[in-house]
Amino acid sequence: MTASFGPLAGMKVIELAHIMAGPVCGLMLADMGADVIKVEKPTGDDSRRFVPPEIEGQSAAYMMMNRNKRGIALNLKDPAALEVLHKLLLDADVVIENYRLGTMERLGLGYDVLSKLNPRLIYCEISGFGRTGPYAARGGFDLIAQGMSGLMSITGEGPDRPPVKVAAPISDVNAGILAAMGISAAYANMLKTGRGQKVDTSLFEAAIVQTYWQSAIAFATGENPKPLGSAHPLNAPYQSFETSDGWINVGAANQSNWLRFLNVISAPELDADPRFSSNLQRMKNLPELVRILDGFLKQDTTANWLSKMEEAKLPAGPVLDILEMHQDPQALAREMIVEVDHPKAGQVKTLGHPVKFSETPARITQAAPVLGQHTREVLVEMGYETADIESLIRSEAVIAA
Repeated sequence: MTASFGPLAGMKVIELAHIMAGPVCGLMLADMGADVIKVEKPTGDDSRRFVPPEIEGQSAAYMMMNRNKRGIALNLKDPAALEVLHKLLLDADVVIENYRLGTMERLGLGYDVLSKLNPRLIYCEISGFGRTGPYAARGGFDLIAQGMSGLMSITGEGPDRPPVKVAAPISDVNAGILAAMGISAAYANMLKTGRGQKVDTSLFEAAIVQTYWQSAIAFATGENPKPLGSAHPLNAPYQSFETSDGWINVGAANQSNWLRFLNVISAPELDADPRFSSNLQRMKNLPELVRILDGFLKQDTTANWLSKMEEAKLPAGPVLDILEMHQDPQALAREMIVEVDHPKAGQVKTLGHPVKFSETPARITQAAPVLGQHTREVLVEMGYETADIESLIRSEAVIAA
């Protein structure tokens, strides 16, 4: 089955990936029209067991990461299942894998082998630290990547506090997005040259690129940036402030926005204060600046401040929780909250695709597959006869829903 929508319609992707980074890559490609066939082990992707929460017995985590894909289940310890996978890869455009170093080679599915059999194949490897270097054989975990990338040293309320992980698995998600970007670039090149190539990224690198600002500071000064809570390392005021009934984010970093901000909070006298006369001075005196501004902003509600700041064309926004974000009119208008029909869980909500295309829009058309949901369908497309398919199912080389 080839998708009939999106800029990647016609691309065939085999996803040999589990849990998060690889599946994020697969869902990005699937949303853009690629036919992504997820290959699971007989017990399923480990995220199927990430419960609670669940909906009608189905893991919410698994359903989030695997919508828009078709799913088959293979027992790769069985030579017959390996043969099925081998045939799948022979005419694929892309394979995504996040196994431990050497696993694909032991299965006879390494890049050196497959690139000879299918020169157009784009072979994407997502790992903890990349396929080269002294850490290549290490497993990959978001927490470890965040720590080793420096991210945890700049995240938190302030200096001399315990290290804090970004709550979202940012290295996992970003690695999947980077892999999808790399695949798309390699696919464009393959369409011009007829040659595929290897695409290799990692959680470690995906976390490192989140430190652009802080690395720039460290390169320039030789000093380690410290955590600043919600504040910006280069501009002020640019952070969260407490109001009488909640929190508000204010981006009054450049001088014109700073002056607008002072007008909104009725504190023009701060412009004449030498401690705050320029961004340089405001950064030098940030703790005192925040103390003073907190005193002003606690005098009114978040809604009233937002109304005044919008009228003044000052960058500002509320600090929403996740459920509030799901109901935000802009998130809804941008179709970032959508529903799909799952065969067991019924109507379930998922997040939409974050990139909009004017001519070839991305779509969320189907829910995550139940284990082996499309096994028969895919085998038929590959040319297997009904009797052969049933024989593979009986032998448990393949699993069919």
